[in-house]
Order: sequence, then structure tokens, then C-alpha cells
Amino acid sequence: MGKNKQRKKRHIPLRLNVLFFAVFILFSALILRLGIVQIVQGEEFVRDLERTSNTTARIDAPRGLMYDAYNHVIVDNELELSVTYTNPSQQTKPEEILKIAEKLEKLIDVDTSQITERDKKDFWLIKQPTEVKYELVSKKERSDLEPSEEYQLELNRITEEHLAQLSDQDLRVLAIFREMSRGYANVPQRIKRGITDEEAHILSEYLDQLPGVDILRDSRRSYVYGNSLRSIFGSTGSIPRERLNYYLSRGYDRSDIVGTSFLEYQYEDVLRGQKAIVESITTSTGGKSIERSINEQLGQRGNDLVLTVDMELQQKVEAAIEEEMKKSPNAFIKDRQAYAIMMDPRTGDILAMVGYWDPADRERSQYDDHIGNINKAFEMGSSVKAASVLTGFQTGVTSPYTRFHDRPIKLPGTQEKKSVRNFGWIDDKRALEVSSNVYMFEIAMKMANYNSKSQCCWNSATIEKAYNDARYYFSQFGLGSETGIDLPSASSGLSGGIQRAGNLLDLFIGQFDTYTPLQLAQYISTVANDGYRMQPRLVKEIREPTINKEKPGAVIQRFEPTVLNRIDMSDTYINRVQEGLRGVMTNGTASGTFANAPYQPAGKTGTAQVKVAVGEGDNRRLVDGNTQTLIGYAPYNNPEVSFVVVVPYAKRDSASGANGSFSRNVSKAMLDAYFDLKEQRNGPISEDQPILEDITE
Repeated sequence: MGKNKQRKKRHIPLRLNVLFFAVFILFSALILRLGIVQIVQGEEFVRDLERTSNTTARIDAPRGLMYDAYNHVIVDNELELSVTYTNPSQQTKPEEILKIAEKLEKLIDVDTSQITERDKKDFWLIKQPTEVKYELVSKKERSDLEPSEEYQLELNRITEEHLAQLSDQDLRVLAIFREMSRGYANVPQRIKRGITDEEAHILSEYLDQLPGVDILRDSRRSYVYGNSLRSIFGSTGSIPRERLNYYLSRGYDRSDIVGTSFLEYQYEDVLRGQKAIVESITTSTGGKSIERSINEQLGQRGNDLVLTVDMELQQKVEAAIEEEMKKSPNAFIKDRQAYAIMMDPRTGDILAMVGYWDPADRERSQYDDHIGNINKAFEMGSSVKAASVLTGFQTGVTSPYTRFHDRPIKLPGTQEKKSVRNFGWIDDKRALEVSSNVYMFEIAMKMANYNSKSQCCWNSATIEKAYNDARYYFSQFGLGSETGIDLPSASSGLSGGIQRAGNLLDLFIGQFDTYTPLQLAQYISTVANDGYRMQPRLVKEIREPTINKEKPGAVIQRFEPTVLNRIDMSDTYINRVQEGLRGVMTNGTASGTFANAPYQPAGKTGTAQVKVAVGEGDNRRLVDGNTQTLIGYAPYNNPEVSFVVVVPYAKRDSASGANGSFSRNVSKAMLDAYFDLKEQRNGPISEDQPILEDITE
């Protein structure tokens, strides 16, 4: 018993020692941890307690305005509000974004027309629980698939019945979710532009419940004079995917709005506004904000463009074409179209540019097609004959006062070719006045070494050389070559095709190669300007933005007129052709309209005979038609304005409802308007409600 007591006494100290040792170890670890926290990580925790956060927001500034030549604002900005969503991280789960979209759907109206089938499938999958997804693709099937392959298989197995489960409300949520998901981390993404005042008030009350959602000051293009030149101004929209890297390298954000076509695109660097930068700095201690400051760097509207266009003249030319269209409701075999340009031949300034297009297969209404002057090409008929005569002079196959016998010509393997009537022996000036085809045929044949008496000596090589020489000289006027206009894209016309001998003759009367109305305008301006081809332009100045937009700001850059080339022809030759063009108006094909005009015009008529396909399927057939043209300039002795009118797909003069005077009547109204405005101006007529730009995302 004594031994047991002794054993017990020995056990107690041993247990106490173990306990004391364990306590020692724990306290040592605690002291070590406290030392690390205080000494090693102390500064870091102090920074956490006294944290400063810095948030920067970049707010879009309006784009620069556009003015006409007389300082009338023609493209303005309409201020509006947009709803945006800023994703705080690319790791944000789709389910979190979806919850915000569901709340937002109750507060704003959205358009669902842009939703695709793929959008619906993605959205349907997000809303489904895991067990439903396993019904689409089983666990066993998934075991051998990569995640991307799993997802694609799920999409493939979603049926129309599945998508039919989506309600109208679901589609509205999807429309919002779709835009929110397109954004990038920390970059505002527009969800809806142009929200109403009521929507803005309601959203303001709920913004604290919608993380990442905000209301942004925004703007949309406003067109003061309606559709006048609307297509020339161009459009704005989201950055195209193929140009994203280009814009990012130039400091743009992914969600920025940029010019996507024509002047908006061409002058993007000029029109782009300087964004406002709002920097919010918040200092907090212990999780509570103790100091907040905001630094704001004001933005600035983009620089303004002053165009060469005279908007008052533009409206008068538009009215002249519309009036003639009303008089000729059945004068076309296809779409009702007409194109007109007025240009200063001395500078290349485009004064007016009108395109009228009324598709035959749609409701009768006017469509703005001003850009058709630049990208639509037609056979222009006899209006090119001034270039044909000058080409004959320069190649030496004819000369001023040379006479040819106008009579029917029959070449081997071709139909008989002739003028509208047999004019007998005529010289170059009279050939232009009466629009002799045969005179031009003689030039073409002689350039190809054809001898009409012996009917020999031309071959494929000489014919090809004649084609090349003709196109070389034609291109010096701008026919078949780039005009150089300050727009991102323009047609250069088209070659007529197979270079047969008979087609060579057609080339010289404007019924083989095709040209745009703008090329025709540059060509006649070159003749009017004594052989100097000017670069056409729509913008003449860049100006600083001002608070009072009625008064353009200081000039930043002024674009001087640019001479592209001087044609390889002598002044004697050019003067002789100018005399012939004056004779067209006083003693030739246009004398009935212009003989007594006080502004003394010169010009050339043209009628290209074309065959146009109309109808569909078994009813498709070819119908004979004309392309009417009239080009010219005034005054003859000191040209200050050139003009072009092109009327494609018109009925032949002998057809019921035809209007063979369309181009002449419009040309007369255009010139009358130009010279009347030199005497008195009242300014262009603005729309009661300016047209707002359609939003393109």
C-alpha cells in the first residue's frame, strides 16, 4: 500500500510538467504571432485601417458639329441620358449580373428585336438548375468532354420547345443581360441610350440597389435639315470588332462611340470629343470614411467641321428633282432615281450633292441616296464626247476643224452603227453640238489604225492599244480613276468588259465603261478649269468648338484647293472643245432650254441606251431604257460652277409616260437657283423637329 502511494506521488509532477510544457509552447506561439503581426505586418495592417481608395470615371464629351459654307449648323448634338453598367471584374459570375438585370427590367423599357437565337440559348442555360443540364448532357457523356465541348453540346441540344419557355419578361431581361455581359471590367457599358425623364427619376431612386448601374450624360447626332446630305454625313456606333485594336492603341475605351462611315469616319480624329475625367479619392479608417475629395478635369466637345456645301442651294436642288419626279410618276422602267452635283471647278468644292432613290419594289417614298453620287456607276452616254474629241486631238488622229462624213457605219461582225440622224460632213465643234456618234467612231477607228476606205490595217494589238490610250486620256479627267474626294470609300467606275472592235466605238460615245456622277462632275470641271483637275472636297476648315454654336470658333486648319493633275492637252485644243460645249447650249441639243440663259452656260447632253432586267423568275425580262445625263458649267467665259445631272433607268422617249426633258429641266432649275442666290439669300429651311440619328451598336 505504501508503494502505491509513492507511485501516485511520482505521477502527479510528471503530468504537471507536461501541462506546463504545453502551456509554455502555446504562449510561445502566441507571442511569436503577436510579434509577427506587430513588427513584420504592422505597417500593412495600419494601411488597411487607414485605407485610401482612388476611383476614376471617364465621361464622354459630345462630338464636334458640322457647318455648311455659310456657317449654318447642319449636324448638331442632342443631349440625352444613358443607362450604363460597369462590371467590377471579369470574374463576376453570370448569375450575379442576371440578378441585376432582373431588377433593372422593372425600371426601364428595352428593345428585344436584336436578340439572336444564340442569345436565347445562352440565357436559357443560365436559368436552368444543374439537374436540367444533366438531362441535356448526362454525366457519363461529360466525362470525356472538355468544358467548352460540354457547353457546345448543351447548346446544340436546346430545342425550340425549350426556348418557347422564355416569357416576354424573360426576353426583356435577356436584352438587358446581353448588353451588360458585353462590357469589360471597369469600363461602363451602355445598356440603353436615350432614357426618358421618368425612367431617369425612377432609376435614381434605386441606384443603391443596383451595383455597377449608373446614369450617364450622353448625346446623339441631330440633323437640323432632315435627310439633306444625311448619308454623306455618315453614322456613329460602337467600335467595329475588326478595328478594336486600332482604337484601343489610340487611347479609346472599348465602349466608346466612334464614326463608322463617311464624314463621321473620315474625320473621327477631329470630331472626337475630349472626355471629362472625374477622380474620386476616399480615405477611410476602421472601415469608416473620414475624408473624400473629387478632382474633375473638364471635357471638351470635339472640333467642328466647316463643309463646302451650301445648304440653301442643296435644298433648292432637292426641290427641283422632287418636282420633276412628281411630274414624271411613270417615266422609269425600274427604280426611280436621279443624281445631281454642283461643284466649283476652280477649287473642287462640292456645293450641292443630291441623290433621289425610290425603289420600285417598296412603298412610294423618297430615300436619301446622296452617297449614290459616289458609289453608283452608269454608262453616261454622249456626255463623255468632250473627252473623246480631246483624245483624238492629242493622239493626232484628228485636229480642230477636221471634218468627217456622218453616215451609217457597218463593221464586220457588228450591227450597223450611226448617229441619231445622218449629219453629212461636220467638223469637231458641230459634232459636239449635234452629238454625232459617227464623228467619235471615226476617232476610235483611226486610233486603232482602221482605214474605212480599204477596211484594213487594224488588228487585236492596235485595238488594244486604242483602248489603253483612250482610257489613259479619259483618266486624266477623272473618268475611270479615283477622284480623291475626302471620304473613306468611293467607286472608280467599271470597265465595260470584252475589248472587241465594236465595243471600242461604244467606249467613245459613253456606252461601254461606267462612271459615277462624281467622276462626271470632276471631268466637266477639268474642262471648265482649262485642263486642271481639282480634288473634290466636302470639308474646307476645322474650327475650335465654341459655347455659342451659332458662331464657329477659331480656325485650326484650312484645307487649300489641291490640283491633282493638268491634262496632257494644249490650251488650243481645250479652248476648241469649250467652244463646242458652248454651242451645245446655244445651237445644239440643249439649245431649246438654255439658248437665252443670261448666265451663258456650256455643256453636253447624253443619252445612253441600256437594257434593264425587270421582274422575277419566269417573268424576268430585259426592257429598253435610257440613262439621261447633262453636264456643264457657267458662265462660259469665266466658269464658277459646274453641274451634273444623271437620270438612270428612264424610259425611252417613245414610251408611254417618258420624260425626255428630265435632266435638262433639273439642270436649268439648278443653275437658276445658283445665280439667284448670288443676288439674294434667305437661308436654308430647318426641320421643326430635327431628325435624330438611329443608334447603331
